[in-house]
Amino acid sequence: MNVSTTIWIITLGILVAAFVLDFLVVDARPHVFGPKQAARWVIAYIAAALVFAVFVWNYFGAEYGQQFLAGWITEYSLSVDNLFVFIVLMSSFAVPELLKHRVLLIGVAIAIVLRGILILVGAAAITRFTATFYVFAAFLFYTAVSVWRSHDEEPDPEGNGLVRLVEKYVPTSREYSDAKFTVKINGKRFITPLFVVILAVGTTDLLFALDSIPAVFGLTQEPYLVFAANAFALMGLRQLYFLLDGLLSKIIFLARGLAIILGFIAIKLFLEAIEGTTDLHPPHITIAMSLMFIASVLGVTIITSLIAVRRSPELAQQSEISHAMEESTEHRGDAIEHLGSEES
Repeated sequence: MNVSTTIWIITLGILVAAFVLDFLVVDARPHVFGPKQAARWVIAYIAAALVFAVFVWNYFGAEYGQQFLAGWITEYSLSVDNLFVFIVLMSSFAVPELLKHRVLLIGVAIAIVLRGILILVGAAAITRFTATFYVFAAFLFYTAVSVWRSHDEEPDPEGNGLVRLVEKYVPTSREYSDAKFTVKINGKRFITPLFVVILAVGTTDLLFALDSIPAVFGLTQEPYLVFAANAFALMGLRQLYFLLDGLLSKIIFLARGLAIILGFIAIKLFLEAIEGTTDLHPPHITIAMSLMFIASVLGVTIITSLIAVRRSPELAQQSEISHAMEESTEHRGDAIEHLGSEES
């Protein structure tokens, strides 16, 4: 797949324009982002991803169109786990409802930049060492098992090490000041909790990227498609946050489905690693087979979840989203209390 510099520039230009448009139009006046507005944007981003898939299919060929679709669907599904952590972070930092969309908008922009760097590193490693697939395969097997057992894991309500480092050495206010990132108090400049929580969202996402990017590389080795799949998934993920209530709580077997998909991709990577590093000729899993498998697993996961919840509504209270909601309530305001403030 030969992607010209012009195509890269146009793609990045459209991505930047989408963020600028979102910031200047949708988020020009901070407001509570309702489910109806969020639903419209989710549909719009899904439609945009499908249009891009058609472009890739026609311009580069069906094989690459299928690779993008498989990568995007997988990335979008895996990225749902980010939302559970975002819920806890938003609550822990007591983010006002009016500012939640801005936090996700800028946080996701940071996440896309960091993921882009990670994708370049991964692509370089694959180009130099075919054996990298063995590492990716082993890591995905481990991740699949972790996802299968992930129900009892609790996200860190204070973000990550980088966030705690900033909180420790940079004067930080405990009070939000509208949509400002910094505020001057008694002649001294402080960063606001808004700055800190955006940093937490953007950098914490990188931990999830360590799982999901190898998975997408298992479906396509084209950096352009890996980046596009990540960008489209994260762009649509922001709006999905505001549709959580009553939506994801019913998909109770999501972790099981994602674990199966990760395990499948790990097997695919392992077989490709054997083919690339030995004289053996293991079975080849085509991208069409991968796409069909991923779509089938997600379909079965959703249908069986809905049937199970319909028969036993109490199961929805045991879902990952319900667990995240409980954690967000338990840790509400915790991070604010730990901010190193010297306002007085």
